Amino acid sequence: MNKKSLSERDICTKFITPALEQAGWDIATQIREEFPLTKGRIIVRGKLHTRAQHKRADYVLFYKPNMPIAVIEAKDANHSLGDGMQQGLGYAEMLQVPFVFSSNGDGFLFHNKIATDGVIERELGLHEFPNADTLWQWWATHLGLNNAQSELVTQDYYSDGSNKTPRYYQLLAINRTIEAIVRGQNRILLVMATGTGKTYTAFQIIWRLWKAKAKKRILFLADRNILVDQTMTNDFKPFGSAMTKIQKRQANKSYEIYLSLYQAVTGSEEERNIYKQFSRDFFDLIVIDECHRGSAAADSAWREILEYFSSATQIGLTATPKETKEVSNIDYFGEPIYTYSLRQGIDDGFLAPYKVVRIDLDKDLAGWRPDKGMVDKYGNEIEDRIYNQKDFDKTLVLEKRTELVAKKISEFLKQTNRFDKTIVFCDNIDHAERMRQALVNENGDLVAQNGKYVMRITGDNEEGKAELDNFIFPESRYPVIATTSKLMSTGVDAQTCKLIVLDQRIQSMTEFKQIIGRGTRINEDYDKYYFTIIDFKKATELFADPDFDGDPVQIYEPKHPEDSPVPPDEVDDENPVDGAAYPAVGENSEWTGVAEPGQGEEGSGVRRYVVANVEVKVASERVQYFDASGKLITESLKDYTRKALAREFASLDDFLRRWSSADKKQAVIDELANEGIFFEALADEVGRPSGKEFDPFDLVCHVAWDKPPLTRRERAEQVRKRDYFTRYGEQARRVLEALLDKYADEGVGPIEETQILTIAPFTQFGTPIEIIRSFGGLDQYHRALQELEQALYSA
Repeated sequence: MNKKSLSERDICTKFITPALEQAGWDIATQIREEFPLTKGRIIVRGKLHTRAQHKRADYVLFYKPNMPIAVIEAKDANHSLGDGMQQGLGYAEMLQVPFVFSSNGDGFLFHNKIATDGVIERELGLHEFPNADTLWQWWATHLGLNNAQSELVTQDYYSDGSNKTPRYYQLLAINRTIEAIVRGQNRILLVMATGTGKTYTAFQIIWRLWKAKAKKRILFLADRNILVDQTMTNDFKPFGSAMTKIQKRQANKSYEIYLSLYQAVTGSEEERNIYKQFSRDFFDLIVIDECHRGSAAADSAWREILEYFSSATQIGLTATPKETKEVSNIDYFGEPIYTYSLRQGIDDGFLAPYKVVRIDLDKDLAGWRPDKGMVDKYGNEIEDRIYNQKDFDKTLVLEKRTELVAKKISEFLKQTNRFDKTIVFCDNIDHAERMRQALVNENGDLVAQNGKYVMRITGDNEEGKAELDNFIFPESRYPVIATTSKLMSTGVDAQTCKLIVLDQRIQSMTEFKQIIGRGTRINEDYDKYYFTIIDFKKATELFADPDFDGDPVQIYEPKHPEDSPVPPDEVDDENPVDGAAYPAVGENSEWTGVAEPGQGEEGSGVRRYVVANVEVKVASERVQYFDASGKLITESLKDYTRKALAREFASLDDFLRRWSSADKKQAVIDELANEGIFFEALADEVGRPSGKEFDPFDLVCHVAWDKPPLTRRERAEQVRKRDYFTRYGEQARRVLEALLDKYADEGVGPIEETQILTIAPFTQFGTPIEIIRSFGGLDQYHRALQELEQALYSA
């Protein structure tokens, strides 16, 4: 057998796997081949999307199911023993495992991060691979675990029999938490972005501690009824009859797993504090969901509960740890033992990326001052001062402004999909109701078909709250548009929400991240891969805050009032600031700003004026671009592109070599786009006659090296003039001419995909197999295509 002729997969099957089995590793429970780590970031181009390459380790070795301990990276025999080591170290860093092996089938290069003899890397023969117990003993000794602690750390996960493995970051969060508890840590903070499975992670932590009898009575606290009910029926279902929900202010002490709203066990009167019916040491584990909302504040009701049960281990879960002068999660729980950010989730492809459309209104930018003695629609004389965005919908209502916002939202949906689930965040309940009315009037045709097309879902409205589940369930078509103020800002698992509208002034980073989180879930069954934010009140200026950790793929600001609110087909990034504390939220309640006509926020004593006849228009604005790391580009797009290309290519010749050697030119284009080159925006700047007619190749050569650009049609004509097709038979010639036309119309990307042969005009030349046969086979077809590209770019 010639080893060098074997593929990488053959090397795994014939050499590496047998070596592992010989060392005693169980192929069914301890060896996972081609183990997926990420799904591949979703790349958005206009209305289209694709996934970047996902990360996958050749082998991950587990001491027990879901307890990774080592990574093996394999190469074929044409590589050296250690050629896979750097790749393997990257995967090991993601999984936080100490042992990495690289192999080409001749043996192993072993990297031991915790080696005690100072030799980090050594070569091993195929027969010298260490067994699972040896690796675990080294790791346990390094962690300082005794036998009892080691037993708890290796307690089994819950399995439903489907062999479902938690995602890599969930494994890390679960295992790090158990290890921290074993070491005696009693206050633990886990930070995981919305949509990454915090509740499932909490379930596995609780299950393992409960099954090991390390924690016998557990309290899970949340602040929304829907969160408790969702948790009981979904992730926590395996607890079965051991689980109860504390309600009707009754403390039944015969259960082991308790779920509760904190409002259900506390109150302003002492007799309503039913948590005191439990002894202080009754619970030995408390898990606080969305802990930024209450437990961080030293004087909050949650804090009272936590301090009463201070002997219990307490785990805080949040997507957004709150750190202000008055409120601190970290002060109470300590530094997070594990963080998985929004940016990581988007980069790994587990969370949906998003575009931002910024629409500024003239009165928001310039302010508005009433005429002397002017009265509002209810006859109240309006105080003479300049009103601006801080006042709108709070102390002053411009009805035309609300109507314009509703019109722009409806325009966007009409140009995309009118049945895309949409949440409109308003400043208060009164604003949410006025927005509902305005949206009903803008979408009268669909409201006539079903009155639930637009619904106000706020804490004070039973009819709206009753529709919350229908809004969340992907299968339910209605309601489509939900107007709200606070009720839907957290904990609402709206997987198919594709549009989030911000007509609310948001000063808190915590609240901002929570609202963004309403759209970050992916649902491939319903074609939800990304979402759009339309911002009317500059909330997305929070993207400029260095603490923000998940940048958008595009920010678009219409230049002219009549411009469509739908972004043009291109992409990029942004950033958010902290400030206002999160409003207190009661059971099923919502921070309210309900006002009778002419009244201000409830209890504030501030008058709210309602003005019906002041015109509001969309102001002219600009498009903003952000680089690959999310920083705002302050220089001209051409200068920025020139510098970015200079980092990638030393010279024009260097770029031409890379372009010529690429099997697929589109791969080079995608690579540059991912590095932050904005081809469509550059095309707009280049112009002459329309920059959209230029090939990315020409844009790069023109911007970076001042070469005069040719349009795609000009390049195609040059090829035709050279009688390039004469060497081919008639059918092949017709196919190549059609490919040239496609290139002139659409660019190089489409012609590189074989699927193009399944559409017109190629279908008139025969089936894809017949077309490929006319070239002599698939290899010859690809060669002809590469020669065509060579001819296109030889000018």
